[in-house]
Amino acid sequence: MNSKTLIETGFAEWFPLKTLTHSKLPSDKGSVIVIVDQELSGKPESDILYIGRTKKPVKRILGGYLAGYGGKNTKKINQMLFAEGYIEKAAISWMQTDKPRIMQEELLAKFKEEHGELPIWNTKKKINVKPKVTPAFKHKKAPALKTKAATLKATAASVAKPSPKPKIASTKKLAARAEMPPKMEQSSKEEPAPATPEKAKTSDTEMKT
Repeated sequence: MNSKTLIETGFAEWFPLKTLTHSKLPSDKGSVIVIVDQELSGKPESDILYIGRTKKPVKRILGGYLAGYGGKNTKKINQMLFAEGYIEKAAISWMQTDKPRIMQEELLAKFKEEHGELPIWNTKKKINVKPKVTPAFKHKKAPALKTKAATLKATAASVAKPSPKPKIASTKKLAARAEMPPKMEQSSKEEPAPATPEKAKTSDTEMKT
């Protein structure tokens, strides 16, 4: 099984992935997709790299294989195309069917029967893919949080200021007030006023008589 025999069984012509446009893609219908290596065309070994299926060919081919969105296998194919240079030599074809899963399984079984193994991109073995180079950048350290100072300020602000203590008279002042003499009115009642001169004279005459 190779790209030539697939064309004979009803697959579309082979379109290079590098120059593939939206207008060449099939409508959204169940399809079996095959990717081949054009450099292996006409050689004894098969040029088929991958046999897959999809219900949305446009999304799977443009958004998955070429843009890198999708599941693990789709992302693996995207990396192989761009990291390993297969985008320069890979071509794609498809065949629409109402039962894409059954057709895919039949093609994979036939390929394995003829070649002793599945297509290289269909195998579950991990393919050595070069990791994408990401720009190196320094992680900025987050500013240290002043937790102690912040908590102290918060607690100081939340605590109400103590109310002023009531003024209490000293014990010395109270004792001094207790020892003060009675009022002048009381003292005037107890001590008789001194006699006037007139009263003194009369008293002297009375004594003489």
